[in-house]
Amino acid sequence: MAPSKNKNPWVETPLIESTPLSKTAGWLVFPNPPSLRDNAKRPTRKTARVFLKLDNLQLSGSFKARGIGYLMQCALSASPNPSTVHFFSSSGGNAGLAAVHSAVKLGRPCTVVVPLTTKPMMQQKMRAAGAANVLQHGASWQEADDYLQNVVIKTAAENGEDCVYVPPFDHPDIWKGHSSLIDEISVQLSQLTGQDNTAPDVLACSVGGGGLFNGIMEGVSRHSWHATKTLAVETQGADSLAESVRQKSHITLPAITSQATTLGAKKVSARTFELAMQNSEQVKTVVLSDEEAMMGAWRLAEDERLLVELSCSVTVALCYGGRLEKALQRPVSKDDKVVIIVCGGSNVTIDMVSQWKKDSLHVDAELSQ
Repeated sequence: MAPSKNKNPWVETPLIESTPLSKTAGWLVFPNPPSLRDNAKRPTRKTARVFLKLDNLQLSGSFKARGIGYLMQCALSASPNPSTVHFFSSSGGNAGLAAVHSAVKLGRPCTVVVPLTTKPMMQQKMRAAGAANVLQHGASWQEADDYLQNVVIKTAAENGEDCVYVPPFDHPDIWKGHSSLIDEISVQLSQLTGQDNTAPDVLACSVGGGGLFNGIMEGVSRHSWHATKTLAVETQGADSLAESVRQKSHITLPAITSQATTLGAKKVSARTFELAMQNSEQVKTVVLSDEEAMMGAWRLAEDERLLVELSCSVTVALCYGGRLEKALQRPVSKDDKVVIIVCGGSNVTIDMVSQWKKDSLHVDAELSQ
C-alpha cells in the first residue's frame, strides 16, 4: 500500500529570494585584500540572486522531517499490523525530534535514545512533542544507536512489540524523502524567475552523515540539473566527507571536534562518498571553521530574522566575505541563481546566537564595516 499524502509528516516550505544575502554574496575575492579605508582600492560587488529554501520551517524545526517522515510513512504502510507499530530512533537531537513529530502525525508511539551529550533542552522538546520515552546512553550517537538496536529494541521485541528502527540518515527511503526538496525548488524557482524548468546554477547544503546530500543528488538527477554545481559544506572537525574525498578513501574521523554537533558523524554513509566521487565535476566539498558558522548564524538572524544551528549556518556563511566565490573558484555573476538549503535545527536559542556573535565578531571585520 502506498503512503497517503494526506498524512505526510512534513510540509512544503517556502523558497524566498534574499536581497541582503544576494548583495553580500557578490564580493570579489582578492589574494591580498586591500584596506577598505582606501576607497580607490575598495572591492566592487556583483549581485547574484540568492534563494533560501526555508526547511527550518518544518514542524520539527529541520529538514529531517522529510526523510525520516517518509521512511516511517512507508514502514507503516508496509506493516501487516500498523496499529501495533512502535517506532524507535537514535539521535543527537534533530533526527529524534523529527521522528517524534512524524510518529505523532502518523498516530503511533516513538521512543528515542540520545547520547549523554544531548542537551536537556532537546530532550524536553522531544518529550513535549509527544515522545513515548527519551533515554540517554553513551558518549556518542554511535553508542546510543548501538544501545537502541541491541538492548532497547531487542527487549521491546521480546515483549511482543512491533518495532520499527528509524535511522537518522543512512537509508534509501530517507534519501528519497529528502529529494522532495528538489521537486519543490524546481517549481518554486520557476515561479520566482518567471522561467519554465529553471535550474539553479549553485545549490549548497550542509553535510553530516550525508542523508540530505544523498536526497539532493537524487533529486538533481531526477530533474536533469546536470549543470548545477552542488556545494557540500562541513565544519572543521566534522568534515568526514571532505577528508574522504581528499584521501579518495571512505575514512572515519578519529573524533568530532566541531561545535556543530549535529554534523557529528565520524563517517558519512557509503552512498554519500560514492556520489561525491562519481560526480566530482558537479560536487565540490567546502570546509569552514566553527567561527565562520557562528558568523553565518548571527548575520542570518540579523539579515533575515532566522534562527538556526551552526550545522545550518555554516552553509549560509558562504554568502559572506567572498566565500562563495572562493568555493566556486570563479567570479560570482549577477546572473547566478544560488539556492541555499536552510536546513534549520532546533538546538539553538537567542542567547546562543548572541554569544556566537561575540565569539566571531573578528571574522570578516573589515567587510562588515
